[in-house]
Parts: sequence; structure tokens; C-alpha cells
Amino acid sequence: MISINTNSASSAAAYNLSNTNVNLQRSLQKLSSGSRINSSLDDAGGLAVSMKLSASIRRTEATQANVNNALSFLQTQDGVLKNADSIISRISELASLGTDVTKSSSDLNLYQTEVSSLLSALDDLSGEAFNGIPLLDGATPLTVYTSEDGGQSVDITAAALGDIYDDISGVDISSNSGAQAAVTTITAAIESLATLRATNGSEQSRLTFAADMLAVNKTNLEAANGRITDVDIASESANLARLNILQQAGTAMLAQANQANQSVLRLLV
Repeated sequence: MISINTNSASSAAAYNLSNTNVNLQRSLQKLSSGSRINSSLDDAGGLAVSMKLSASIRRTEATQANVNNALSFLQTQDGVLKNADSIISRISELASLGTDVTKSSSDLNLYQTEVSSLLSALDDLSGEAFNGIPLLDGATPLTVYTSEDGGQSVDITAAALGDIYDDISGVDISSNSGAQAAVTTITAAIESLATLRATNGSEQSRLTFAADMLAVNKTNLEAANGRITDVDIASESANLARLNILQQAGTAMLAQANQANQSVLRLLV
């Protein structure tokens, strides 16, 4: 049938051309953004999964920062304990010197004067803090969460340097007998300090492994998210070329369909 009111070929060509133009714009958007999913229309399920993965990645980054801050806390703590070790070792040396029977009372009093100054320095170290958090007050351990979901954690110790100070604060090496007693007391204090530093080292090691695991998890999550959201440039470029050809062909066919009805005029002349 030949008619002039209805041109179904033109309508079909216009419909196909419209769809091609929409898909062409979507392809251009994917290539320009580098993302396969630019709206929920592109892939509703993939977008939902990607949102969850993205949130997990952000939490992992935040957890990494927290773990690294905890490592800095422990490193600062160990630095203070190292200074405490130097102080107590010097006191131990002075106590051993005080056991020398050839030393006069004046000599021993001079040793005791230095010991008193060193003890004051040790007491000052006990009050050190990291960002306002006491380093060495022996309080309840601090809990550091080492997984983005909060399911794993490590407790770090606020080493009790004050207890060691209390143990040795009364040493008196102004006599040979006092110096000998001080050697025994300070030897025990050194053992306690060694335990604190060993604990600190083990906690640093544990947090270092946790930080490494978080870095690996973040990489894997980013890779998983990328497989969902990142556009395949080669594949999409081929699709763009196909759509460009379809657009040109659709435009030409729409012109042909519109031109076809012109033949009706020949029947009317």
C-alpha cells in the first residue's frame, strides 16, 4: 500500500537513529570518564557492589592511618624507654663505682648527687605524652583496630616506667654498703625495663604486619572495584566506532525513507 499519511519506514529509521545516538553518547561518556558505570542505568547491580567496595576501601585507608599513628606512638615510647635505659645504666655504673672501698665519703656523696639528678630526669620521662596520650603511665592498654570492619584489634601498652622509678628512687650510694644494695635494686630495674622494651618491640612488629595486611587488602579491593567500574578502552573504542557507523547509516536511511514518499507525487501529476 502506498500512502502519504503514514511513513513507517521513516518512523523506524528515526527510532533506530535515536537509540544509536543515545548509545553513542553513553559510549563517549564512558571513554571520557574512564568509568564503565556513570549512572545506575549503566549497571544497577554493579553500581551497588562498587559502592560497598568503595566504602570498604575508604575504611581501610582510615584504618591504615590509625595503625600508622599507633606505630608512631610505640616508636616514640621506645625512644623514651631508650633514654630511660641510658639513665638507669649510668646509675648502675655509679652504684658499682660506689662499692669501691678506696672511695672517700666525699667521692661517694658526689656520686649520689649525680644519681639524684638522674633519678629526677627519669621521673620527668615518666610524664612524657604523645598527642596528649600518656606514653608511660602504665594505664589500661590502648586498643588499636587493625581491620576495616573492626573485627581485629591489637592492644598496645602504656609502659609503667613510673613503677621502675618508684623501685629505684630510694637508692643511696653515699656508702659502700648502700651502693652494693643499689646494684641489686638497679639490676632488677634494668630487667624490668628490658621487658618493657621487648613488649614495645613485639607490639611494633604486630602493628607492622597489620599495616602490611591493610595495604594488601586495599590493593585487592581497588582491583576488584576497578574490574567492575573501569571501562575497557579497547572494547569501548570498538563499540564507539560501530555506533558512529550506525549513526551515519541511520541518518542516511532516514533521509532515504523520507525521500521514498516523494514518489507518490508522480502518481498525482
